[in-house]
Amino acid sequence: MNLKDKIENYKPFNEQEEKDKEAFLKFIDTYDDVLTRDNIFGHFSASAFVVNKERTKMVVVYHKIYNGWIYPGGHADGVDDLLAVAVREVAEETGLKTKVIDSNIFGIQALPIKGHVKHGKYVSAHVHFDVVYLLEADDKVPLVFRKDESKGVKWINFEKAIDESMCDFIRPIHEKLIRKLNKKN
Repeated sequence: MNLKDKIENYKPFNEQEEKDKEAFLKFIDTYDDVLTRDNIFGHFSASAFVVNKERTKMVVVYHKIYNGWIYPGGHADGVDDLLAVAVREVAEETGLKTKVIDSNIFGIQALPIKGHVKHGKYVSAHVHFDVVYLLEADDKVPLVFRKDESKGVKWINFEKAIDESMCDFIRPIHEKLIRKLNKKN
């Protein structure tokens, strides 16, 4: 199944996802290069809601561009298997080996990315059409992080996932993912 079919078949969890699903599909219909950073308006990213076996904690990384804590993820960079991208990004950003709980899309959101400098070059403001997958990892395994992209990585309980230490725009996303997980279990 191609990316457009996966998005079309995705059942939105709330109004935010309904509206964002429309934007995702319009973006796919408008541009050919939705999976690469060559599209200056935006591109697809893949992220992971990584939870422990008990479903009481999640992993977050302190992202330098966002200047705050957020779930792990990254650019598709031309790869249309977004689940594989999410698994790879978790390994790169946290050092964790993960188990895929569900290979279907777990959540979607259009995330605003402010203009910033990366590797000495300016990157204009754009949108990440973010697709989230539900993964599990062992919360006893030591975490590692990439100093070029983040300032840290940690496990947090779900209550902490929606407090002021998280990026402003990510708190409602974390809350949505936790509510959806609780409905699933």
